[in-house]
Amino acid sequence: MRHLVAHRKLGRTSSHRRALLRNLATSFVTHERIVTTLPKAKELRPFVEKAITLGRRARQERQAGNVAAAVHASRLASGFFFAGNASRDWSKPHLQQAERTAGVAALQKLTGELAERFADRPGGYTRILKLGRRKGDGAEMAIIEFIGSESKKTVTDKDAKQSEKSK
Repeated sequence: MRHLVAHRKLGRTSSHRRALLRNLATSFVTHERIVTTLPKAKELRPFVEKAITLGRRARQERQAGNVAAAVHASRLASGFFFAGNASRDWSKPHLQQAERTAGVAALQKLTGELAERFADRPGGYTRILKLGRRKGDGAEMAIIEFIGSESKKTVTDKDAKQSEKSK
């Protein structure tokens, strides 16, 4: 019996699985739509929705003037992404200015644009669309996207090749 077994293992160790979900979450928040396998998309959905809720809370606390609670919620939300500026050489801080990494950019987008977009929505920020099976290994593929990102078009390799042929 599978009592209290909550998540899929995805054929990985716990640290590898956590890294995979953080990587997917960072890409998902940055691009607002990704194509992945169905089990990964189903695991990513609650992971990202918790992060969005924390981003919404950070924005609400900042607007209410409670800076400490806003910083706390932002720092909790940052745990859902990869850390920023990991490649910076701290021994020479005066020589280089580190760029914002994807995790930092994703956190800013989460607490800014996405928190504003979903301010009135109590949950259910994502949708999963099934694409069918992948030709190579037969894995079930899916698109996971934010609700309200329908206007952005996902370009696949086939679409790009067809548009080149028609020119």
